Amino acid sequence: MLSRQFVREHPETVRDAIERKGVTGVDLDEILEIDEEWRELKAEGDGLRQERNEVSSKIGQLKQDGKDEEAQEAIDRSQELKDELQEVEERADELESRLEEALLELPNVPHESVPTGEGEADNVERYREGFDDLRDLPDEVIPHYDLGEDLDLLDFERGAKVSGGGYQFVKGEGARLEHALIQFMLDVHREQEYVDVLPPIPVNSDSMEGTGQLPKFDEDAYRVGARQDDDYDSDDLWLLPTAEVPVTNMYRDEILLDDDLPVKHQAFSPNFRREAGEHGTETRGYVRVHQFHKVELVNFVRPENSYDRLESLLDEAAEVLDRLELPYRVLDMCTGDMGFTQAKKYDIEVWAPGDDMADGPDRGGRWLEVSSVSNFEDFQARRAGLRYRPERHESADYLHTLNGSGLAVPRVLVAIMEYYQNDDGTITVPEPLRPYMGGQEVIEGSEKIGESAVGAGEKE
Repeated sequence: MLSRQFVREHPETVRDAIERKGVTGVDLDEILEIDEEWRELKAEGDGLRQERNEVSSKIGQLKQDGKDEEAQEAIDRSQELKDELQEVEERADELESRLEEALLELPNVPHESVPTGEGEADNVERYREGFDDLRDLPDEVIPHYDLGEDLDLLDFERGAKVSGGGYQFVKGEGARLEHALIQFMLDVHREQEYVDVLPPIPVNSDSMEGTGQLPKFDEDAYRVGARQDDDYDSDDLWLLPTAEVPVTNMYRDEILLDDDLPVKHQAFSPNFRREAGEHGTETRGYVRVHQFHKVELVNFVRPENSYDRLESLLDEAAEVLDRLELPYRVLDMCTGDMGFTQAKKYDIEVWAPGDDMADGPDRGGRWLEVSSVSNFEDFQARRAGLRYRPERHESADYLHTLNGSGLAVPRVLVAIMEYYQNDDGTITVPEPLRPYMGGQEVIEGSEKIGESAVGAGEKE
């Protein structure tokens, strides 16, 4: 969150951030009015407290001097001041609560290097990798959702039967490939000196507020044991939408030492999101689902190092695609498409050649986002109380947090199924993944199970 002092001293900067990020439903003028009244009441309360202390200190001496009438007047005045102070403090507490809630609705201020724009069409492509030496592809690349069903790697019909739309079974060699990807990603990031964390899957409301999912985006998250539209308490539980939430909040309300920094954690987890996009080719298959696996990279750093660390974090996430030799591009996200909590964000998008999309590359196919690499500066740290102490004798200050997926597993799986597809409908296993699959080089698929496969002519 933004500090009160920053909002108070830089209202036009905050107003510009609200406008450029396209945030609606926030009344900055009302927030400033609440803050001004709160500060006036605090000053009034300090004055009343000082006067009461002065009056009370005289009562004993007046009684000793035999001035009982004056002493009683002082007692009466002290009681009046106490009542006035209580009224002022209650009003100040009420305003402070409103102010804290209102500040949670203010977006982070974009870094000066962030391009201005309204949506994804205004994002700036920074560079592309892997397109100079593409492998030979079939004349007609089969989309992953058809190929996955042909080879019995993906089963969307049974997933929907068991859990509803937006869920799936990953089966046989498909499941083995996904496991291989997860272990490969974790090993790559261990080489980059990341420390593993296995986080809890349910997270409380305080944690969701700490990273910025609440209160703004509660409709996208799965609640545990409550109706979606019920008011939530600090200890209500949610299924984690990303491991960013538990890992960032692991140090909530703590002070780290300067020697501890930078802290680099990676966490593998299943992730759960209610919003699964519109139906259609763009979201068909294993691209936008309610449950998916991801490796998340979370960094805690000194403020002066956070933008250098952002560039390194981008390289660390992209290294997975570099080693798999999957073509991709990096986008510098514009103000209208970068998110509520970020000060600066890059997106890494892998190329999947199976479906031609209007916003895909000239050679066809489409882009799939596999990582958002973000610097939040001290925005999350203020919400979560994440601080560090530069020197033992110095006061604690807010650190900076960064994170990025390293990577989102399903979309990398989709890219492999389409980019490493062969003319005969098989899939070549990328060389770095073969040690994780017992040396297997080609995925040929499995025979389907059940009477439905006989009826469809897929087995005798």
